[in-house]
Amino acid sequence: MAAGDPRAPRLYLASGSPRRAELLAQIGVPFSVLRAPGIDETPFDGEAPRDYVERMAREKAAAGQAGAPPGAPVLGADTAVVLDDRILGKPADDRQALAMLEALNGREHRVISAVCLRVGEAHRLATSETGVCWRRVPTERLRAYLATGEGRDKAGAYGIQGLGAALVASVTGSYSGVVGLPLAETVSLLEWAGVPYWQ
Repeated sequence: MAAGDPRAPRLYLASGSPRRAELLAQIGVPFSVLRAPGIDETPFDGEAPRDYVERMAREKAAAGQAGAPPGAPVLGADTAVVLDDRILGKPADDRQALAMLEALNGREHRVISAVCLRVGEAHRLATSETGVCWRRVPTERLRAYLATGEGRDKAGAYGIQGLGAALVASVTGSYSGVVGLPLAETVSLLEWAGVPYWQ
């Protein structure tokens, strides 16, 4: 269906992340936000980071369908910061956040983002993997960044789209994937489901 067609399906975003909502809005996608699905996000023992992120995206999309109209397209996504095959989730407290920042300091890590779009019983999944290399900065700068509070609700304890950009030397891959929603992969799923963008 053409952009602007009133018959085109409206997307439902199964995520409470304001960053994902901002990225969808950036490319003109008409969408509604669903309450973040309440699912267990604990990795399985021995689960590879990519497998974990893809499983989370699928489960979030499936759980989100309960709050959307029948047959409506529902988008679920998940992002993980991975250092030496270890998933760095959201820090529980400032002590854990500082430990994450110190571990990432001056090193390269991966950011894996998976997106799952469900339409009824059908679904498609797309995944991006991005290399992020940090500058090496003094510990007092890490403490100063921690004090801003920006990284408290973010995987790896930092946000590349904010003040944390000053920690990053280079990005190889999808910048939007590091933010939380890889747009090239997402657009391919939207096209599959007939969801318009650039509205």
